This record gives sequence, structure tokens and C-alpha cells, in this order.
Amino acid sequence: MLRDELANLIYQATRKSQKKGSLPRVDIPEVVMERPRRPEHGDYATSLPLKMIADINRALKEADKPKLSPVDVGRRIVHRMESVPFIAEASVAPPGFINISLDSGWLAQQVEEILKAGDSYGTVDLGQGKRVQVEYGSANPTGPLHVGFGRNLVLGDSIANVLDAAGYDVHREYYVNNAGSQMAKLGESLYVRYCELLGIDGEEIPEGGYQGEYLRDWAQEVIDREGRRYLDLARDEAVEEMRVLAQERAMEGIRSDCTRMNIHYDNWFSEQSLYDTPETDQSITSGQSVFDRIMSVLRQNNHLYMADGAVWFDAKTLGSSKDEVIIRSNGEPGYFVSDIAYHFDKFVIRGFEWVIDVWGADHQGHVPRMKAMMEALRLDPEQLTLCIYQMVTLLESGEQVRLSKRAGTSVDLSELLDDIGPDAVRFLLLGRAADSQMELDLVLARQQSDENPVYYVQYGHARIASILRYAMEQGSSDEGADVSLLNHPSELALIRKMLELPEVVALAAENLAPHHLPYYAQDLASTFHAFYRDCRVVSSDPADAEVSRARLRLVKAAKLVLARTLTLMGVSAPEQM
Repeated sequence: MLRDELANLIYQATRKSQKKGSLPRVDIPEVVMERPRRPEHGDYATSLPLKMIADINRALKEADKPKLSPVDVGRRIVHRMESVPFIAEASVAPPGFINISLDSGWLAQQVEEILKAGDSYGTVDLGQGKRVQVEYGSANPTGPLHVGFGRNLVLGDSIANVLDAAGYDVHREYYVNNAGSQMAKLGESLYVRYCELLGIDGEEIPEGGYQGEYLRDWAQEVIDREGRRYLDLARDEAVEEMRVLAQERAMEGIRSDCTRMNIHYDNWFSEQSLYDTPETDQSITSGQSVFDRIMSVLRQNNHLYMADGAVWFDAKTLGSSKDEVIIRSNGEPGYFVSDIAYHFDKFVIRGFEWVIDVWGADHQGHVPRMKAMMEALRLDPEQLTLCIYQMVTLLESGEQVRLSKRAGTSVDLSELLDDIGPDAVRFLLLGRAADSQMELDLVLARQQSDENPVYYVQYGHARIASILRYAMEQGSSDEGADVSLLNHPSELALIRKMLELPEVVALAAENLAPHHLPYYAQDLASTFHAFYRDCRVVSSDPADAEVSRARLRLVKAAKLVLARTLTLMGVSAPEQM
């Protein structure tokens, strides 16, 4: 990555200055390269001299030598910098910045390098094949996904995409919460609605059951398919079968929403499997369920105790705010024990080196107990990252949308997908940092104008595609192009912007912050539009033939980079609009 190469050049020049005696031997801090806001300050800059000046002057004072200014330090470092083809100029500016300007001829040649990289352009090797699991979505299969989970899906899938582009071995997983009392209540709730529609008294929805109108729809589907068959079964048997049917129906909707949003998992992990005795690998598991195994581990490590008829996990001794129930007094497993078993499966059984859980803000309070769990399992808490995101508010003409137009309840994700489309959902839900509140303006999302960032970026890609089609129709081609002819400021600005993608990928991966992608996509589209305004690509004048070929080559590279950015966001790159 160019940024890292520049940082290394300056680091080596600093060391060389120390060896030659022009700077005293003090610790060299990390060389951080940043992009200046003002073009006249070059393409990259570092404040290294300012960071080092105190230590340098302290050493000089001890050696009874005169003090230096940060500008003096910068000049001595620049003097020792190795000459490389991609740097046109290295200069020092007050109060002590080293500014780097890239060579325009080298910049023009990067068009060929981008095209050579193809769809892998933007890939960086931060992860070096490290096995990472990203678990996201994971809503309880008790009804349709609501809009809030849309942000979970978009954030998690985009994190997985950028980690994959950053050289990690990424595994995408959806955790199906299908064990415990909530699923039994779902089955009973469906059975009650089934009986109601058949004119039979099926009793009341259980306390804590599900009242959603969707259950009537599901019950009608059961009637259409099975008729009155479940009335002939014992109530408990019918409720159990309804539980299975309801889970299958919920998962069908969840899978459909994910497919529409271009989200594809490597694994759909069943919570119930944690409690089931495995049928394979008995030599490894000794025939024990994952639940049995973690209970043994926690007992052996003295992290369980009995109180009030229940089994408790001593999370407080490991830094959490309170202890947690593992087995309730009625003998049923508590909610948290599934989390423990599931992460034991992730780390110990399947061997992931890094696990990322994407959770809503309502789970913020669970973070300490998850870290305590890692300690109790003798695992490194740093291997578990909990990515917490804030909720989503839908706005319509400035007013908050609280209810679904179809059902009069909370807005389902599928309804939002029908309204503004999967691309707009993914792009807009990625537009803010995870820890920021999200407002999604439906009126803006429906607009086909430059004010709508989704439309603006996709239109940029469609415009590029139309330029290439027009060139083909006119018999123009980039074959044999001489990219060294690309020297117009708008051409070079576009190349500079394209070269930022690897750094954006690295930034997003290092900070689990894929919201940088839509901002970069908008900047890239804007830079392309400026280039297209300033530089005629296809010309009928024979004197422009060589420049046209070079510009077509540049346009082709821009199309590749913009499509790659959209793909990382899970958004389509249309050929025409």
C-alpha cells in the first residue's frame, strides 16, 4: 500500500539521519501519513518532526548542542530520503510537516496497474489469512425482520466484505435462536390463531406470546395447506408441530430478506444444536453436547455456585457488574448459558482466531459479561469484538414513521425493501458510523436526483458504462493507449481518487467501520463527473485520437474502481439507468 511505503521511506530516512549524526538517536514514533486537505500541501503529509522535537532537543541539550526547530528536523529527514519514482517532491512546511507530492507520470501509469488488478483492486493484506467469524443478523425466528435488523445485516455483511478484501479468511454466520421458552410461546400463539380462524376456542395467547397480525396470515397458510388436521391432535402435540411450522415460516422470510439484500451466509447455526448430543466426532466430544462441555469447564475452573435453587456464573469476580443465572431454579437453561456454549463452539471447537458479534444498542450492557465469559473459558478477551450499533429511525416528510402501512405495527424490513429497493437500503443504512443514531429519509431515498447519494453514485457508474458503449458505437477503443498522455489536472485528480481505495479498505477493516465506503463512493463519483465535465473523452477529431484512447483507458479503470466499491457495500453497479 502506497501510504505504508511512504511511511517506511520516511522512517528509514530518519534512522539514516540518526546514523549519520544529523539527528540524535531517540525513539522514532510511528510514522502516520495523512492526506492534506489543501492540494498545495501535496498528496501526503506527516507530522513526525513535531512528534519527535521534544525528545530530540532533550538529547541535544544533554549533549550540549544547540536546539533544532521542527522544520530543521524535517529538512534533515527529507535530505536523507531515498529517491523513488513515485515521489515528485518532498518538502517541509511550518510548523514541521513533511509534505509529499506524487509524480504525475507515475500517477498516469497507475491506470494500467488498476486494470491489471481487475476485480481484486483495493485488496490489502492486513489479515494474512487469519480466521475470523462475523456473526450478524441473528434475530429470533419469531416473526418478520423489522427495519432495525436491516442495519445489523448491512453493517455485519459490509464488515465481512471489507475484512475479506483486507486479507482475512472470513466466515459469515447467522445464529438461529431456536431454543428456549420463546419458541414454545410462538408455537402456542400460532396454534391459538389457527383455532380462531377455524372457529374453535384455542384459549388465549400465552403471557409473553406473540400478538402480531402476521400470525393470522401464517395460520391461514397452515389451514390452506393442512386444513383441520391439527385439531385432531392432542393440544401439546399440535402446539409442538406449530412451533416447528412457525420457525420454518419465520426463517423462510428471514432468508428471503437476506437474499433480496445480497446477503449470503456460510452457515446458519442452530442454538438448539448446542444442547443436542452430537452424532459425529464422538471421539472428540466424548458424546457430550456443547452445553455439557461448557458446564464441565466452568465447574472445573470454579466459576459456578448454587443460590436460590439456581446455578450461577460468578461474572462479578471476572469484571462484570453482576453474576448471571446459568440454570434457572426450574431446571431450564438461562439465556446467557447459550451465549457461553455458542462462543465455546466458535473458539474451541471450530477454532476461529477472531470473532465479531454485531449487536444492537440494547445489548450494550451485556459486554462486560461476555468479556467475563472469555476469561472463564481461559480465552483471550481480545479475540472477541462486540460491534454495537444504534437504532434506525425512518422519516417521511420530516415525520417519524412508527407503523407499517400494511399491518399497523412496526415496519418490516421487507416492506422497506419493497418501498425503496435493496440497493438504497444497503447504501443508506451504511451511511453513518455504527455508534451514531441513524435516520433514513424515505422521501430522499425515492428521489432520482443528485441529492440522493445512492442514485448519484449508481448514476455515475451508469454514465461511465454509457461512455464506453458510445465509444464502441463510434469505433473508438482504448487499444494501444498511451496513458502517459494523461496529464490534465482533472485526469490526475481522478487517478489520485482511485488510488485511495486500498487505504479506505484498510481504514474500514482496521476500525470495523465500513461507513467510509459510501463516502468514498460519493467522492469518487463526484471526481469522475468533474473529469467528464473538463475532459472530452470521445472526439471525432483525428488529432484527438491518442488522447481519446488514453482517456477511454482511464474511464475503464474508473468503472472498475467504482464497481468494486459498490460491490464491497453489497450494492449493484448498473450498466444503465
